[in-house]
Amino acid sequence: MSKLSVALIQQTAFGDYQTVTTATCASIRQAALVGAQLVVLQELHTGPYFCQTEETGQFDRAETIPGPSTELFGRLAAELSIVLVTSLFERRAPGLYHNTAVVFERDGSIAGTYRKMHIPDDPGFYEKFYFTPGDLGFTPITTSVGTLGVLVCWDQWYPEAARLMALAGADLLIYPTAIGWDPADDDAEKQRQREAWITVQRGHAIANGLPLIAVNRVGFEASPDPRAQGIQFWGNSFVAGPQGEFLAQGSCDREEVLLVDIDRGRSEEVRRIWPFLRDRRIDTYQGLTRRFLD
Repeated sequence: MSKLSVALIQQTAFGDYQTVTTATCASIRQAALVGAQLVVLQELHTGPYFCQTEETGQFDRAETIPGPSTELFGRLAAELSIVLVTSLFERRAPGLYHNTAVVFERDGSIAGTYRKMHIPDDPGFYEKFYFTPGDLGFTPITTSVGTLGVLVCWDQWYPEAARLMALAGADLLIYPTAIGWDPADDDAEKQRQREAWITVQRGHAIANGLPLIAVNRVGFEASPDPRAQGIQFWGNSFVAGPQGEFLAQGSCDREEVLLVDIDRGRSEEVRRIWPFLRDRRIDTYQGLTRRFLD
């Protein structure tokens, strides 16, 4: 099976858990109806992006794995016979929480999990307050549609993460994401940020000879802090091929289900003409394990 039909669910996440997940499940059903075999959701898709402020009450949003969301999405994956990539706020133990991607197999079972490794701490993105860095490593998840190199949002800026997933046998790189603009930024700065986000990920696809899927939130979400500007999530979910070519790209301002066919045989073809893995100088990279070379 050379062709893989993939759906990206780009959506807003306003409202309570029931409202948001109902809308998400409807989009997943829509994707399956038009033939999607693999469906990928955005980061923390069960509700609003709560990391704009540091509030202990937000920990009530977290849930165990297995738990209510894994039961809901596992049941839906089995009903539709799809592989489904989700993103949840995991309560591992009292005081110990993760930003965790959960992948479901066609039968609804959990194929694997990935805990976000790189955790940001910036105005409006106070994730270090909520999430413990992942401890599962950069380990791809084996499914019936391929071996998935699932990473999460801030991980997408780090070529090391993508490379390690590729070296471990990933067939695809997948990034559930929640990234957007500070509304106070001018248009030129907004464009630079969005283009940097797209460009660095296309670079990961090229450097590793792999297709890449990035699914981002869309729409404005006000901050609970009345002094803050809120975040305008810029959407632009996309799929790039193993030479960085765009296979699909979403809008910056609306919800949508993007469906695209990925030719899984192209990675082999591209790696034969651009054998980057062959020519790596692994005998000279010791400095990469140091914080800074001083």
